[in-house]
Amino acid sequence: MIRSMTGFGEASGAEDGVQYFVEVRSLNNKYFKAHIRLPEELQGLEADLESALRQHVSRGSVTLRASYTDVSEDAAHEINAKALDRYVTMLREVKAVKAGELTIDVGTLLALPGVLQPPANEEHRVVKARDALRRLTDEACEHLVAMRRREGHMLLDELNQQRDVIAKRLERIRELAPAVSADYEQRLQARIERLVKDAGIGVEPIELVREVASYAERTDIAEEIARLAGHIEQFSELTGGDDDSPVGRTLDFLAQEMLREANTIASKSPDSEISRLTVEIKGAIDRIKEQVQNAE
Repeated sequence: MIRSMTGFGEASGAEDGVQYFVEVRSLNNKYFKAHIRLPEELQGLEADLESALRQHVSRGSVTLRASYTDVSEDAAHEINAKALDRYVTMLREVKAVKAGELTIDVGTLLALPGVLQPPANEEHRVVKARDALRRLTDEACEHLVAMRRREGHMLLDELNQQRDVIAKRLERIRELAPAVSADYEQRLQARIERLVKDAGIGVEPIELVREVASYAERTDIAEEIARLAGHIEQFSELTGGDDDSPVGRTLDFLAQEMLREANTIASKSPDSEISRLTVEIKGAIDRIKEQVQNAE
């Protein structure tokens, strides 16, 4: 089943007093491109999370944003007693302090460089976060993919409408094509008869047959009609599959081939009705080309 490239998903969960949150967004892109936004202390998990994204998404610009809030006792920073003692010693050496004119604020002391140290178990924190964020990324991606499928249904409806327009116009062209040469033969015969009558000269039947045959060969569009019909059939097969295999690039290429055949039909056939139908076919193909840019 065809899927859109735009979607959104999120997931959250708590583990050992740590609350984790993951958000995943995707937009159109010719290729897969991941943007991972993590807290500085979790930057080492970027490759793991990108790998998780690739398991769910094969095409599109995907942005993953992860955050966490640690309310456990492990989140407490440690006080560097030696650094704090050094600051206090230096303050006591200041004359203003000796005179009792300066009050030492504990909060200010703790904010001094080197007094508060991050928890020593940062590696343990990253290990715990890896498992939690990987699990939540999978969950968020499931919501993302579900949304892409829903949008894919709407996209498929539009693609099928345009496909049907092309198929109906092509069938009409197939019906009109045989009459083009016959009509040319009649008009050529009438023109020759007028010239013969006015000039009093004769024209060999073989010359008329040769001219009609040459015209029929130049304007024969049977091969282009057959190829375009084959492209329409392949288009239906690609969009009607039950699996989630990405088909966006293939559909884009197929639309280009369809347009190529339509242009050839337009250039080879002088019939005004066929030209009008071809214009409608090309318009439908352009709309398909626009829509498949949204397909994964």
